[in-house]
Amino acid sequence: MQRESARTATSEAATTDKAGRPARARFGSSEVPASRATQDRIDIPEFAPNLEPEGDISPDRFLDRELSWLAFNARVLELAEDPNLYLLERVSFLSIFASNLDEFFMVRVAGLKRRIATGLAVPSPAGLSPMQVLEQIGEAAHRLQQRHAQVYAEQIRPALAYEHIHLMHWEELDDQAKDQLSAMFAEKVFPILTPLAVDPAHPFPYISGLSLNLAVVVRNPVSDKELFARVKVPDQLPRLISIDGPRAGSVPGRVARFIALEEVIAVHLDQLFAGMEVLEHHTFRVTRNEDVEVEEDDAENLLQALEKELLRRRFGPPVRLEVTNDINPNIRALLIRELGVEESEVYSVPAPLDLRGLSVIAGIDRADLHYPKHVPHTSRYLNESETSKAANVFAAMRRRDILLHHPYDSFSTSVQAFLEQAAADPKVQAIKQTLYRTSGDSPIVDALIDAAEAGKQVLALVEIKARFDEQANISWARKLEQAGVHVVYGIVGLKTHCKLSLVVRQEVDGLRRYCHIGTGNYHPRTARYYEDLGLLTANEQVGEDLSKLFNQLSGYAPKSTFKRLLVAPRSVRSGLIDRIETEIRNARAGIAARVQIKVNSMVDEAIIDSLYRASQAGVKVDVIVRGICSLRPGVPGLSENITVRSILGRFLEHSRVFAFANAGDPVVYIGSADMMHRNLDRRVEALVQLSSGDDTAYVLDMLRRYLDPETASWHLDSSGEWVRHHLAEDGTALQDVQSWLLASRSRQRSASLR
Repeated sequence: MQRESARTATSEAATTDKAGRPARARFGSSEVPASRATQDRIDIPEFAPNLEPEGDISPDRFLDRELSWLAFNARVLELAEDPNLYLLERVSFLSIFASNLDEFFMVRVAGLKRRIATGLAVPSPAGLSPMQVLEQIGEAAHRLQQRHAQVYAEQIRPALAYEHIHLMHWEELDDQAKDQLSAMFAEKVFPILTPLAVDPAHPFPYISGLSLNLAVVVRNPVSDKELFARVKVPDQLPRLISIDGPRAGSVPGRVARFIALEEVIAVHLDQLFAGMEVLEHHTFRVTRNEDVEVEEDDAENLLQALEKELLRRRFGPPVRLEVTNDINPNIRALLIRELGVEESEVYSVPAPLDLRGLSVIAGIDRADLHYPKHVPHTSRYLNESETSKAANVFAAMRRRDILLHHPYDSFSTSVQAFLEQAAADPKVQAIKQTLYRTSGDSPIVDALIDAAEAGKQVLALVEIKARFDEQANISWARKLEQAGVHVVYGIVGLKTHCKLSLVVRQEVDGLRRYCHIGTGNYHPRTARYYEDLGLLTANEQVGEDLSKLFNQLSGYAPKSTFKRLLVAPRSVRSGLIDRIETEIRNARAGIAARVQIKVNSMVDEAIIDSLYRASQAGVKVDVIVRGICSLRPGVPGLSENITVRSILGRFLEHSRVFAFANAGDPVVYIGSADMMHRNLDRRVEALVQLSSGDDTAYVLDMLRRYLDPETASWHLDSSGEWVRHHLAEDGTALQDVQSWLLASRSRQRSASLR
């Protein structure tokens, strides 16, 4: 996720080379000004707000961010435990929990261990020493993994069996199924397996991160000597094998049987070790440090440096060893010794390991076991006064600003259509676009390529350091370059996380700029299940701001100022704190004051302390946070006017919203920034202020729905515990806000068709 140093972006080394000369970037053999990997850092002012609330200082006013993240994943697990949810959605949440926990260990735990090992770790803002944090992470993670395995064994597997979806063991199969699987093993599995022996001539093999492995003990019948070997379960094959065909699970009432690939391999180990006696086998799995660090200031070519670092990622040190409960203690000790892990880093759980593989089951096409199908509708403002099948996005944007709310509003007929029409429109002169994450078959990338091939000026700012998407983004960067797109990689030391599109179009009265600013990535697939907001606007001030920001990102313009944008790392923190201070002054003057914030994470101490000051001044503060929250609400004298809620469900809540009462003239910002050090200090983020009264009213009503006591949510209490509120006193279910929004869009659609 990120290193804890909050000011790495201000290092003087960023702008000079080792000889003290201005930094330049090398591409190929020629030395050129750093325009593609811009060496000019954004000038970050020395902003030093009062970090402490008024009155008595609470020494434990912050919750630990790492433990808060584990609490978030526990909320995901609660959804898997909920018998009132659709069964295959519960299976999906079980798989998501496993994937989330893997990333947490690969990045957060690995980073903490690295800082401890190098002596760079410091106490957390919550007052815990690095070792205390690591110990508490271990205790909480062990409990969660045990609970996760228990939910699968005691709830999910039996519930699937009731629906005729069976996760089988080999001994439960009939002879016909065994013969079928044996034939499949001989044809598709055996040829790609590589048993690796461990003996004086064969050292202990490298175990790749997140791979599933069999630890095998065999005996030589001649020498009667026992030997150890490792067999990797191929990750290019499906983890769960369908015994009854790919469509079996999609038919209600028809039996669908699945078996884990490692079980099929295990019963055929004698074929891998011909002439040896297989005595026992056990599954195990290793999680490694897979964070990527590139010293950009010294990198002659950022792409090449990152590619080398991606290769190094495979060989990061282990941070977790997962084994099954029934593993032979001698084999367990061997793995601990050879992998160099501590006893506290060993997680023993019932088989099967790696429940990410349940995504195969979650993907079964059983309509009765999934959420009802959702078809996003085109925004009514894009359809307004249009008779053609596809709305003219430019004409609609000239009429008014258009606030989009995905996935309730269609991404393909709004943002995607905006860029596709720009690519095809002969009046469009230029397109500028940020790309943080996108899909492998992205129509956004295709539109940029089409525009470049049509002779338009196209700039794509590709963030190639987007975690775990680095390789994909490198591939897209090269594809775009080959098509003639100007590709840049942003500002050294800062990730470009803002979500921006700028289209320049020649019109009768001159050039006009059309803009999109969003809270989510330009990713057509995730737009179907990520909740995000976006603004389509032809407003002149926004257009000027985006032009300045793109110039800052692609060239040299560190002193740019903005009218409608707050831009990190210069002005998001300070701008939001200024707004909070205004609410404090209003409250003290007897004017109604309120702050409402919806984010993925609330960690930044300066922002949190400003909210504490607001609470002490009588300002009502409501925070809606999906994931991490270090703010401690409801503490008398500190935060009794602050509430914290969390919404998890069908869609991943991803929008960032900042709303201020502003003495009766509400101010609302939307954008890409979470309240974390990395977003506010080490990323380029952008928030845009909404100008339309209708758009402001929509967002405020949305927040009201999220905060309504009749809406199902989790509540954070002053002790740091999250409590789920999803049932009324009479036992009936509280309102699911996402279902309400879906129904609201359907009502709007029906009304527009009358």
